[in-house]
Amino acid sequence: MNIYIMADLEGISGIYCREQVTPDQRRFDEARRFLTREINICAEACKAAGVEKIYVRDGHGGSYTLLWDQLSPAVDVAICGITGDERYMGLEDCDAVILLGYHAMAGTGRALLEHTMSSASVQNYWLNGVRIGEVGLDAAILTDYQKPVIMVSGDDAVCREAKQFLPKVVTAEVKKSAACFGAALLSPALSKARIEEAVKTAIDAYHCGEFTYYPTEKPVTLRAEKVERSQLPLQAAKPYMKIIDGRTYEVTGETVEEALFRL
Repeated sequence: MNIYIMADLEGISGIYCREQVTPDQRRFDEARRFLTREINICAEACKAAGVEKIYVRDGHGGSYTLLWDQLSPAVDVAICGITGDERYMGLEDCDAVILLGYHAMAGTGRALLEHTMSSASVQNYWLNGVRIGEVGLDAAILTDYQKPVIMVSGDDAVCREAKQFLPKVVTAEVKKSAACFGAALLSPALSKARIEEAVKTAIDAYHCGEFTYYPTEKPVTLRAEKVERSQLPLQAAKPYMKIIDGRTYEVTGETVEEALFRL
């Protein structure tokens, strides 16, 4: 069995403020250490549970967050930087996916660092008419490839959200949100134990066939509402898009991944 770990930053243990998730801020280097630490914990727990090979994708921002020279030997392949129109490069070699350090969708009340793709430009996404965040989008993309999401980690809000889209997914709650920029954090030792326990449970469940897909009707319609006016793409640049109003447009695709990249 091979596992793909897609790692975001906002839901990683120890992360709670804007300065930690923004590259030009003073606490970003601290957050990079926290992310790499949690990737290592997750990867080592996977290997302890019998996983043969582990792919890790740095999925935060421009994909320059993890510290490559501090990765555990348990990580076999680290995927960083731009990968064209493949959100999950190397996925064909893997059997299941862990979404590590995820966050709740934009607009979720009192959720830590909530947003969908970009807090600066995106107000909401809808997939086939259903309001959706990054957990749901990734689950839908992976369903098209028949690769189940078996575990999600982050704050309590994203764990609840994950269960809405994937009822059988295993969640690891490593902090409890108080506000967009505040949370009750577990200690490093407790968060480590929480991740390790969830990994073991998720892999055992996978072997028993206990996981959920998130299928979508085709063709796929993906709609985006922008934060501010005048943020819509130029019609000439995206002649296939349909403008809904001054801040909202939508595209279609044969797969969820195709629709996301067209958006």
